[in-house]
Amino acid sequence: MLGFVIIAAVAALSFAALNFYAVKRMEPGTEAMQEIAGAIREGADAFIRHEYGVIAKIAVLIALFLSATVAWYTGAAFLIGALMSGSAGWIGMKIATLANVRVSNRARITGSIGETLKVAFRGGSVMGLSVGGFALLGLALIYGLFGYLGQQLSESQLVIQENWIGITFIPFTMTVSGYALGCSIIAMFDRVGGGIFTKAADMGADLVGKTEAHIPEDDPRNPATIADNVGDNVGDVAGLGADLLESYVGALISSVVLSAYMFYTNLTATSGRISYELVSRLMVYPLTFAAIGALACIVGIAFLLLKKASEHPHRELNISIWVSAGCTLVGSGFFSWFFLRGYDLSALGFKLGALSPWFAAVSGIVAGIMIGQLAELYTSFDFMSTKRIAEASREGTALNITQGMAVGMKSVFYPIIVLAVAAILSNAIAGLYGVAMAAIGMLSFVIATVSVDTYGPIADNAGGISEMSKLDPSVRKITDQLDAVGNTTAAIGKGFAIGSAGLAALSLFASFLYAQATPGDTDGFVLNLNFIDTMTLAGGLVGAALPFLFSGILVEAVAKAARKMVQEVRRQFREIPGILTGEAKPDYATCITISSAGALSEMKLPALLSVITPIISGFVLGPEFVGGMLIGTTLSAIMLALYTANAGGAWDNAKKYIEQGHHGGKGSEAHSASVVGDTVGDPLKDTVGPSLDILIKIMAVISLITVSLFQDYNLIAWLGNMLG
Repeated sequence: MLGFVIIAAVAALSFAALNFYAVKRMEPGTEAMQEIAGAIREGADAFIRHEYGVIAKIAVLIALFLSATVAWYTGAAFLIGALMSGSAGWIGMKIATLANVRVSNRARITGSIGETLKVAFRGGSVMGLSVGGFALLGLALIYGLFGYLGQQLSESQLVIQENWIGITFIPFTMTVSGYALGCSIIAMFDRVGGGIFTKAADMGADLVGKTEAHIPEDDPRNPATIADNVGDNVGDVAGLGADLLESYVGALISSVVLSAYMFYTNLTATSGRISYELVSRLMVYPLTFAAIGALACIVGIAFLLLKKASEHPHRELNISIWVSAGCTLVGSGFFSWFFLRGYDLSALGFKLGALSPWFAAVSGIVAGIMIGQLAELYTSFDFMSTKRIAEASREGTALNITQGMAVGMKSVFYPIIVLAVAAILSNAIAGLYGVAMAAIGMLSFVIATVSVDTYGPIADNAGGISEMSKLDPSVRKITDQLDAVGNTTAAIGKGFAIGSAGLAALSLFASFLYAQATPGDTDGFVLNLNFIDTMTLAGGLVGAALPFLFSGILVEAVAKAARKMVQEVRRQFREIPGILTGEAKPDYATCITISSAGALSEMKLPALLSVITPIISGFVLGPEFVGGMLIGTTLSAIMLALYTANAGGAWDNAKKYIEQGHHGGKGSEAHSASVVGDTVGDPLKDTVGPSLDILIKIMAVISLITVSLFQDYNLIAWLGNMLG
C-alpha cells in the first residue's frame, strides 16, 4: 500500500510538471502584455522569497522546540511538512504568474471562452496536482523513514512490539502530528501574509481608483493595480494551495492518530479487543483512500483538458469535479471491501462491515457537495441572495453592507445542519473513525477542487493584464466571465475546507481525550471531559472568543496596510497629475513595497497566536482548560468562517452583477455602493475565512502533541499539590 501511495504521488507530480511546461510553451502575447506580466511575476517572486525567509527562521525555532520538548523525530517531521507545503505554494505561484498572460493571449487570439478556460484550468491543475502530490509524498516519506525509528524508540511505551513497516503507534502519532503541524504553519503564514498583501492592494485600488477617480478596475493609470495582481498570486494561489494542502493532511492524520490511540487505550480491555493487524490496516487505509482519489482526479482533469472545448465554463468545471468524485467513490469502494473484509470490526463500532469507513467517507462527500451548493446559493449572482444585495445598492452603501451581512449570517445555519448530520451519520456507521473518514471524504478529490479554485485567480489576473494592455474589450469580457465563475467555485472550495476542518477537529479532539485518558475498570480507558467543570467551561468561553480576537487582528492588519495604500495612490494622483490623463506612468513599485511590508510585519502575531495559545494555556491551566478551549474555538471558528466566506463572496458577485449592466451598470451610484461593499468583504472572504479553518487544526494538533507534557506539569496541578 505504501508503494501504491508513492506511485499516486509521483503520478500527480509528473502530470503537474507536464502541465507546467505545456503552459510555459504557450505564446505570452504582445510586448505590452509581457511587460505587465513580468512586473507581476517579479513582484510575486520578491514577496514570496522574503516571506519564506521569515517563515524558515520561525519554522526552525518551532522544530527545535518540538525536538527538545517532545521528540527529535517530531521536529524533523515538522520540517518535512513545512517543506512539502511550502513547495506546493511556491510552484502554484510560479505557474499562476506564467499562466495569467497566456490566458489573456488565448482569449485575444481565439475569442473562445472554452479555449481560454482550458489554459486557465491547465494552470490551475498544476497547483491542485502539486497539493495532492506533495501531501502524499511527504506522508509516504514519514511512514517509510520514521516508522522503524519509532519502533526502536518505543520500548518503554505500552505498545505491542511487532513490526509492520516498522511502525509502532504512539511515537508514530507524534511524528505524523508533527508533519501536519508543519503543513499548518506554512498554510497559516501563507494565508495570513498573502491575504494581507492582496487585500491591502485590492482595497487601495478600488477605494481610490473606482470610487474617487472613477476609472475602471485594473486600469493601468491606477498605481495599486500591479500590486493587486501580485496579491492574487501570493494570496489566492500560493496561500490557497498551502491552505488546502494543510486541510488535506489534517484530515488524513486525524484518522491515523485516532486509530492509534484507540488501539493503545484498548490494550487493557478484557473484551472487544482490537487486533494489531487490523489497526495497522486502519492506519494505512486513509492514505490509500487518498491515493485512489489522486489518481481519480488525474482522470477528471485530463477529461476536461482533452475533450472538445465548450462555451459553458461552470458546467465544464463541474463535470471535471464530478468525474473525479465518481472515480474516487468507485475505486475506494472496491478497495475498502478487499482491504478490510474478514476482520472483526465490531469493537470499532463499524455497523456495515468492511464498507463502514467507505460509507462514512461517502457521507462526507455528500455533505461537502451540499455545503458547496449552499455556498453557491448564497454567493452566485444567479440566485436571489446576491441579487438582493445588488438591488439594495441602489439605496446606497449602508444598505448594501446591511444586506450583505444578513446574507452572510443566514448562510451559516444550513451548512452547520449538514455538517451535524454528517457527523452523526458517520459516527453511527463507523464510530469516531467514521467521523475522521467523513472529513477525508470531503477532501478525497482535493486535487480537482484546488485546480478549479486556482483557475479563478489566474483568470482574474488575465483580466487585469488585458485591461492594462488595452486589448479589445471582448478579451476582458471573456476573462470576466471566467473570473465570475471562479468566485463561486472559490466559495464552494472554502465550504469544503471549513466542513472538513470541523470534522477533522472533532476526531483530533477525540485523540486529545485519548492521549490524556485515565485507566478504567474493565474496558481499557475512560474518556473524561466534564463540561460543567469550571475549568473546562472557562476554557470553552475563552476558546469561543479566540476566533474573534484572531479575526480582528487580521482585519486590522489589512486595514493598516490598506490605509497606507490609499494614501499612496491619492498622493500619486495629486502630485503626478499626468497619471490620469495618461501622460505620466504611475509608480507601481512603491505600492508593491507597501503591501509587502504590511504583510510581512503583520502576519507573525496571528500565526504565532494559534501555536502559543494552547501551549501556554496547557502549562498554566492544564488539560481540562485546553479541552474546553478546543471545543469553544472549533464551534466559534466554523460559524465565523462560514459567515465571512459567504458574505464576502456575495458582496463580490453583487458588484459583478451590477457591472454586467444591471441597476445602472458601471459608474452608477449602485456600482459605487457595491464597490465599497466588495471592499468590506475582501478581508473577510480572502483573509479571515480561510485562516480560521487553519486555526482550528493548528490548535488541535499542537494540543495533541504537547498534552503528554502539560497533563502532569502545569501550574494548577503544582499549586494543588502545594496546597493539598
